[in-house]
Amino acid sequence: MSKKHVLIIGASGAIGQQIVKDLSEKDYSFSLHYHKGIERLTHQLASLPKESVFEVVQGDLSTPTGIASFIKQITFTPDAIVFAQGQASYGLLTDLTSQDMTALLSVHVESLWRITQHFLPAMIKKRHGEIVVISSIWGECGASYEVAYSTVKGAQIAFVKALAKEVGPSRVRVNAVTPGFIDTTMNQQLSNDERLGLLEDIPLGRLGEVRDVSHLVRFLLADESSYVTGEVMRVSGGWHI
Repeated sequence: MSKKHVLIIGASGAIGQQIVKDLSEKDYSFSLHYHKGIERLTHQLASLPKESVFEVVQGDLSTPTGIASFIKQITFTPDAIVFAQGQASYGLLTDLTSQDMTALLSVHVESLWRITQHFLPAMIKKRHGEIVVISSIWGECGASYEVAYSTVKGAQIAFVKALAKEVGPSRVRVNAVTPGFIDTTMNQQLSNDERLGLLEDIPLGRLGEVRDVSHLVRFLLADESSYVTGEVMRVSGGWHI
């Protein structure tokens, strides 16, 4: 059986890197996207089997032009796509600029549907494919001071549910993973007191790790999850149940 080829969007981020690491242990091959952080990605590539990485493509997904340029650069057709790109936004809605919101929508929503739209016909033709979207718990619950981020993450969840219904008859599966607080550089703005307060609210009593997310992604790409689609699967340690 040939390797399953996966396109990972946001492969240089903490979660994206862990997904690549976990999948490489299961003999997947990759097309890898990054926007920034090529040093981190290059360091990781040195530890992967050379034959497993087919291409590494830079792309700025914050504009329609950047999305289109990225899609044109991808030369291998994926069997699966993992969307792990992210751009945070903190602050009051009244302070949000139109430019910032447009960029968030492009990174989290427009890139999602346009990249999927481009590669979906091949999956439908083969009657096989997996799409996994790393959304956020805030897409389900909403967060004060993160209205814009909650909005785009909620849109991702709606996309997953609707597309799963549309392409299910073609045996293409679409699922979302909604992490709670994962201890990455994106969340380093919290003070020690804020972290301690957060831990008190998490029933399992610890912060999430990137591997908690990547292990679920690996399951959703595997045959063991062949009857799972349209699901929004939370990884939060019981936070906000």
